Amino acid sequence: MLEQFLSHAPGRWPDVALSEWQDWRWQLKNRITNLQGLERHLTLSPSEKMGVLLTAHKLAMAITPHYFNLVEAEDPDGPIRRQVIPRQEESEITPGEQSDPCGEDAHMPVPGLVHRYPDRVLFLVTDRCASYCRYCTRSRVVSGVGEQELHTNFEEAIAYLKKHTEVRDVLLSGGDPLLFSDEKLEKILSSLRAIAHIEFLRIGTRVPIFLPQRITPELCLMLQRYHPLWMSVHVNHPKELTLEVKEALERLANHGIPLGNQSVLLAKVNDSLPVMKALVHKLLRCRVRPYYLYQCDLIKGSAHLRASVEKGIEIIEGLRGHTTGYAVPQFVIDAPGGGGKVPVNPNYVLSHDSEKIILRNYEGREFRYG
Repeated sequence: MLEQFLSHAPGRWPDVALSEWQDWRWQLKNRITNLQGLERHLTLSPSEKMGVLLTAHKLAMAITPHYFNLVEAEDPDGPIRRQVIPRQEESEITPGEQSDPCGEDAHMPVPGLVHRYPDRVLFLVTDRCASYCRYCTRSRVVSGVGEQELHTNFEEAIAYLKKHTEVRDVLLSGGDPLLFSDEKLEKILSSLRAIAHIEFLRIGTRVPIFLPQRITPELCLMLQRYHPLWMSVHVNHPKELTLEVKEALERLANHGIPLGNQSVLLAKVNDSLPVMKALVHKLLRCRVRPYYLYQCDLIKGSAHLRASVEKGIEIIEGLRGHTTGYAVPQFVIDAPGGGGKVPVNPNYVLSHDSEKIILRNYEGREFRYG
């Protein structure tokens, strides 16, 4: 049975006019950001209550009304609820966890620009998001209450990119670049597009999922002027793909923007083959290619959300060969300390030498090549 695309609007906001609900600025203004806001709609567990009180010192809480309508009312372990409502476990640091598990700060030649790979850079243009994921890799700088502050120097970043002709690919991230006004975002895109050796641009965003109202026709027309421009979105569970999200993603695709999805493997959220298969199939129906499945980074206070690497391999094995290849993401671990993305796959190569290779297919059958 196909997963349905449902609208949950206005849900917990029954008295709001449709014109307000569809206004992305209204959605931002009316985010749930404190304990009182949560308790108007939910009965919180003791862990959640304590977690909310701790957000003033680690990673702020903010949940758009659109996304909050998906939060499970009766289940503290619901897959949406676990992603955005803080828990006391976030204060528990386990061995190996770090503030900057991907080593971004050590590869930042100018403030806000991460040059970790030979021909591409990560441009951190803001520290704010529409809603805050509790497993955020950049919780040290995102939301304004972390242990660091993001001080991006746009002039220095553009000057660095002009000088470094090996850079052909720029990924805008943060925070979320789509929180900027059309005008501010276009100013950045036009500055980058004016650099001759930069071949294409990317935007990493969760806005189409947290705030689909932001994906206006005007925004899409503006983005269309800066092709080739790609977009990586972030969906972890099929429930997040509402009717409004589907329409927002289709609007982007209709303006020529290729869409890829990056999921994070999360305990009790998507760490099962049936959930992941439903997610990737639903993504394809939204014209989004499943791109990466990330092992959750070793961010401080994330142990309660991390599933095992073995579970990730098991999921990939359950997808590969059992459904279309377009639906199978690459499972990766971002090597701690700045080692970059390392692909992790089931073992399909059983042995090899200079003359032959012994392969295993998705059914477990063995084949010799050579």
